[in-house]
Amino acid sequence: MTSHRMPAGSDPARPGPDHPLTIWVDGEPVPGTAGQTIAGVLLGAGRRQWRTTSQDGAPRGVFCGIGVCFDCVVEVNGLRDVRACLRRAQDGDVVARQGAGPEATP
Repeated sequence: MTSHRMPAGSDPARPGPDHPLTIWVDGEPVPGTAGQTIAGVLLGAGRRQWRTTSQDGAPRGVFCGIGVCFDCVVEVNGLRDVRACLRRAQDGDVVARQGAGPEATP
């Protein structure tokens, strides 16, 4: 099987204009773009971990990226156990780390 390549200018799937948004993570503003998941916004901001395990306080972030593993859970607008890889970010969302370790407290 060979790939079909087309010039970028003739690709019908063109991105639209960006619609910026800001979520608040542990009291800090984090910029993103409409359509991104919370995990996408966090990863785009350079954050690779935002939860700790209850047993040994090990850091966690995105593992599977499809909502199967629960490694990326956060608290969003007061609701716990939200999978950051599935939840689309909304402008003004308040996100807090979740976990048992001392670094999980905002």
